[in-house]
Amino acid sequence: RRIGLGVMGWADVLFELGIPYDSEKAVALAEEVMAFIKRVGHDESARLAEERGPFPNWRRSIYRDGRPLRNATVTTIAPTGSISIIAGASSGIEPAFALAYQHVVEERRLQFVNPVFERVVRVRGLDRPEIVDRVVETGTLQGIPGVPEEVRRTFVTAHEIAPEWHVRMQAAFQKYTDNAVSKTVNLRREATVEDVRRVYL
Repeated sequence: RRIGLGVMGWADVLFELGIPYDSEKAVALAEEVMAFIKRVGHDESARLAEERGPFPNWRRSIYRDGRPLRNATVTTIAPTGSISIIAGASSGIEPAFALAYQHVVEERRLQFVNPVFERVVRVRGLDRPEIVDRVVETGTLQGIPGVPEEVRRTFVTAHEIAPEWHVRMQAAFQKYTDNAVSKTVNLRREATVEDVRRVYL
């Protein structure tokens, strides 16, 4: 049976640790986390194979020269869209799309603010209306005066991250993932066909 152990809330973890998404440190941490999940998942699948036997096609699979596994795939990176909303976490391994935003439902405006961001700006005394209102309006800290560079650098959003870093993050997780990795690469509005080609290659 295929199963899909994975992660969600990756952007929130990086926010908590003060690590920019588009950094060597974040890519290294991604590999470390996913290597751990794969190792523990495969250990448990091997234990189950001892009890119940390996999956039916194990002898013809890529795992045939290693220890028998109960599961044909153990790890995957799902988009976790609805689940992450319910859990109050960022989606899959995606960077935050926005630090804050409004959702308009008929006459009502529902405001959402990333909880880690909200706590950090409060602790650092940055929860002033001229900052918070602008973040709700734009979704980002970029271009807002009075925000320290390390805060601005940590709380980057999807469109502020160069496509190369999106791909590198996907590759870091894919290295230890048996199945697919769900990952969106956000491009600037002016992106060309060549930009898209480069991302794919």
